[in-house]
Amino acid sequence: MANPPNNRGGKPQQRNNNAPRGGNNARGGARPTNSAPVKQKKAVEDDGEGEIEMEGVVSAVLAGTMFRVKVASGHEFLAHISGKMRKRFIRLVVGDRVKIEVSPYDMTKARITFRLN
Repeated sequence: MANPPNNRGGKPQQRNNNAPRGGNNARGGARPTNSAPVKQKKAVEDDGEGEIEMEGVVSAVLAGTMFRVKVASGHEFLAHISGKMRKRFIRLVVGDRVKIEVSPYDMTKARITFRLN
């Protein structure tokens, strides 16, 4: 028996030996040999709409890993911890100097990205 039967019973499946095999394109053919792999470009943050980086001091610890951060100009921001700081279990207390990123869309909220001391 050339082809094994399928598990549902009935006729065995027939294989078309002339069809192209492998590859990722829609027809199942292989990728052309003369094409080089395409390099992904890194996202550039200098597009004019990036975050504004500032340094400040934690003035209050709030519920839900939220903090009040006061900057040198006197403004206070409601800030949350970035994901990498959560992942590394970096703790913040009142008086810690931190680096924050402020969104240009909402100048009252920020993200804490680094503890300086």
